[in-house]
Order: sequence, then structure tokens, then C-alpha cells
Amino acid sequence: MSEKQTVETETASLIEVTREGPVAIVTLNNPRRRNAMGRQMRQLLRDTMHRLMVDDPESHAIVLTGAGEHFCAGADISEMTKRTILQSREILAESCVVVREMQAGPKPVVAAVEGVAFGAGLSLAVAADYVVAASTARFCAAFLRVGLIPDTGILWTLPKRIGMARAREMLSLATEIDGNKAAAIDLANEVVEPGAARAKAIEVALSLAALPPLGVALLKESLTNAATTMEGALRAEIDYQPILRQSKDHQAACKAFMEKTTPVFTGE
Repeated sequence: MSEKQTVETETASLIEVTREGPVAIVTLNNPRRRNAMGRQMRQLLRDTMHRLMVDDPESHAIVLTGAGEHFCAGADISEMTKRTILQSREILAESCVVVREMQAGPKPVVAAVEGVAFGAGLSLAVAADYVVAASTARFCAAFLRVGLIPDTGILWTLPKRIGMARAREMLSLATEIDGNKAAAIDLANEVVEPGAARAKAIEVALSLAALPPLGVALLKESLTNAATTMEGALRAEIDYQPILRQSKDHQAACKAFMEKTTPVFTGE
């Protein structure tokens, strides 16, 4: 982290938010339990992600990581047997909000994975737009190990990321893979040395934050909700491209291209 870049601690709770320039760094902060998600953490993550996506004009990209040596060990199993069916439905709905925000929200999300990303932790990682993994990171869809089907959006996000055949293998057999294997099958976009995932994720997020915000937002919306069929993809082009061609960011980019300068994007 550069000395010129300021880091602001907003909270000191199960979800910690710090900043590096236009990047918000969201840290799952329960290292004693390998950042396993209980309901309080899940609700805080839901609220934090929504605030950063919708109500925080200073953040142009988000890094999601875990405190200590691990990303996230999944859901807190100690809470599971204490819930009724209706309570479980409410909690799963909270997880769905987080995945929707990450996948279709207007700002790019980069996951920085060290240690374990198991169960819902894996789900959070693959819901990101870009995944940086330490070579020693371990990924596992461990849901069936405790008699559950995969959740937190991974039934949709994992096949989209690595293909249906590999997704079936990981989800059905609870196959455990390391960071190198994750990169080889496109689960991770990039693999780094142990301890370097957070710094690399911030570097990637800063690059994403420099892109035209409106274009990024509409691209994410298109890839998540529109480009599931050919007609949907073509309709997204027709609906969104004319809007972007009228944007100040597009005009600034064209002007900079002609003048051989670097454009500054404002999201307008």
C-alpha cells in the first residue's frame, strides 16, 4: 500500500471496510472461526455490499477478502441445527441478496482468496467478477459433506464460470482443489504466491475502478441477466449501447483518443 494512499477503517465488526483510493476492501472478520458466516455476519455483508454498490459514490470497485489466514470456511454449522424451516428460508434469502449485488450490481468485485474457501465461502468467491487465489488456497463445495445441496448462488455461478461438467464434479463429489488447479480450470483468474492475494486483488480492482462506471454497470447487468440467450444478448446491445454512446464518458474517451491523452471517467 502506497504511503500516499489513505486507508479508512469504517467499522470494527464481523465485516470490516477499509479503502484504498476508489477501491473499498470488504473483509470477513472472524478469523478464530476461519471467517465462517453466522447470520449476523451474513446480514452485515448483505447490508455492506448494498451500501457500497448503491449508496457510496466514492467506491468504484470492491475487493472481498478474509481476515487472518483464510477467506471463508462457509456457513457456521453450529447455528444450522437451531433453525426452523422458515428461518432457514429467510437466511438463504439474505445470501441471495449478496449474490445478486455481486453479480449484477454496478461495481466490479474482486475476490482475494487465501486459505480455505469452502461451502458458502466458495460461493462468495465465484460470485465475484475476478478471483485472485494464492497457490496454497483450497476450494471445496463441501455442502454434500453435511447433507445439503449447494447454495448462495453457486448452482448458477459455478457452471457459468467453469462449465457444467467440472461444476457437477466439484458440487457432487465435494472435490477439493488448490489455487493452481483453480486457475487451470478457470475458477480463479490469477494465482499468486501465498500472502499476496490481497495486494494483487487491490491492484486489479484499481484497474477496474479506472474504467467508465456506467459501462461497467451495464456490462455486468448484461452478462448476468441478459446474455443468457442470443436474443437476450442482442437485445442488451440494442437497449444499452445507445445510452452509452450518449454518455459523457464515451465522449471523453473519443476526445482523448483523437488527442492521444488519457481520459478521466466520471460515470456520466
